Amino acid sequence: MTDKNIESENQEAQKAPVEPTETPVKDKVIKVKESEYAKAVEEAAKYKDQYIRLYAEFENARKRMDREKQEFVKFANEGLIVEFLGILDNLERSVEAAKAHHQDYTAFLKGIEMVMAHVHEMMKSNGVTPIDTQGKMFDPHCHEVLMQEETDKLDDGMIMEEFQKGYRLGEKVVRTAKVKVAKKKQ
Repeated sequence: MTDKNIESENQEAQKAPVEPTETPVKDKVIKVKESEYAKAVEEAAKYKDQYIRLYAEFENARKRMDREKQEFVKFANEGLIVEFLGILDNLERSVEAAKAHHQDYTAFLKGIEMVMAHVHEMMKSNGVTPIDTQGKMFDPHCHEVLMQEETDKLDDGMIMEEFQKGYRLGEKVVRTAKVKVAKKKQ
């Protein structure tokens, strides 16, 4: 709030209707001792100065919080990125091994499985968990139906097949599971 806004509010407050009293004051002059008037003016100036200082402190704190928030967002994923760099290194080594035409496919597959295990462990340590679908009822909050199939073997709305895994970050669904759902035959 600027000084002009404060002055404007003060003027509006002075224009506000005063509740009626027993003796009208409009023609009377209130006499105040000069020392009391000076004291009141000094006190008002002191409060105005306090207000201006507090307002400036508040604005500085708000700006500091905005800067800190931007810094936090900027570097919040740094640890996660560092973990992914190790995984990227392993994938690059796998690609180099494949380009070198190594004939040991079992070892190559084992290497890829180790990279996947590393990814799963990193996700788990960061609170990311897969959404369970097998044998579950369809839940629109965490599943997305891609197909329906008529069947007598399963109840209506039961998940038959998972096309793509879904994941949660804590309790929040970050990616729904893509599924096929059973539909009772007519």
